[in-house]
Amino acid sequence: MNYRYSRQILFKDIAEAGQEKLQKAKVAIIGCGALGSHIAETLVRAGVGTIYLADRDYVESSNLQRQQLFTEQDAIDMKPKVIAATKRLLDIRSDVTIYTYFQHVDNALIEKLAKEVDLIMDGTDNFETRLLMNDAAYKYNIPWIYGACVGSSGVVFPFIPKQTPCFRCLLPALPSLNESCDTVGIISPAVHITASIQCAEALKILTGNIDAVRKKVHHFDCWNNAQMDVGVSKIRKEDCLTCSVQAIYPELQSSENSRFAVLCGRDAVQILPSKRRKLSLDEAELVAKKINATWKKTTYFEVIFKESYKIIVFQDGRMILHGLQDINQGRKLYTELFG
Repeated sequence: MNYRYSRQILFKDIAEAGQEKLQKAKVAIIGCGALGSHIAETLVRAGVGTIYLADRDYVESSNLQRQQLFTEQDAIDMKPKVIAATKRLLDIRSDVTIYTYFQHVDNALIEKLAKEVDLIMDGTDNFETRLLMNDAAYKYNIPWIYGACVGSSGVVFPFIPKQTPCFRCLLPALPSLNESCDTVGIISPAVHITASIQCAEALKILTGNIDAVRKKVHHFDCWNNAQMDVGVSKIRKEDCLTCSVQAIYPELQSSENSRFAVLCGRDAVQILPSKRRKLSLDEAELVAKKINATWKKTTYFEVIFKESYKIIVFQDGRMILHGLQDINQGRKLYTELFG
């Protein structure tokens, strides 16, 4: 198998010893969309031994422009991204160990993963999940690599507990990406550059080349040929709730995150199941029949088509309501259908 990685082993900063470390490494990738799918393929091809994939979503045709692990058939089948990605990754390298989590990433899941892995990779599209990753990484003293992109721009920074300020400290100082993919779009090169830089940092960390890890936040715009590096070493907050001596990791203490959330770029609202009531697929089917809606059932979820809305009910009771962008509209539609 060393011949497979021979070109990587020839790179002196990895060599045989670094390749052995990669084969023993365990990496969690949170989000399996644009960034996450590129990261997963790159790390699998590099020889990382164990990958944990977590994502709540399924493949749609609008993903195919930039999410490289997926096919048209995956979109037609509405296949969960973690399932479609795993099949493709095992086709690429059959000896990789992959654990999949087709669910919303909450505080319980992120803590479970943080206890298992050597590194967390950010493939998400929202600050709430990044704050969760940040708290878990600093609590369990493992690095995580932030990445974000929109339009033709991207930002990358590796957060190293006990060495760098944390994400909570840097939030006001990070180069702003206030626009979103649903307002200004995104081009695939911006995704690939962001993910590639994240993976370069991952290889440094996993092979023990810590001194080579970036010390500054990197921001680029590949359309306007611009880039900059921002020093952040002095931005650490003495009273930070995540990385100071008073750390209490507030995101991990939340008993239940907000049940209703607008999904970035999706014209959709996600609803997490209530502890008091968890809707089953059989119940969803009965509701569809009751309102004379068109519906179909897959292995992983049920789809209900009502007027201009598409309602996805997952096995764990989670829902995505497509066709609306307002949480209050989501609450109203949910109450109308499911009480």
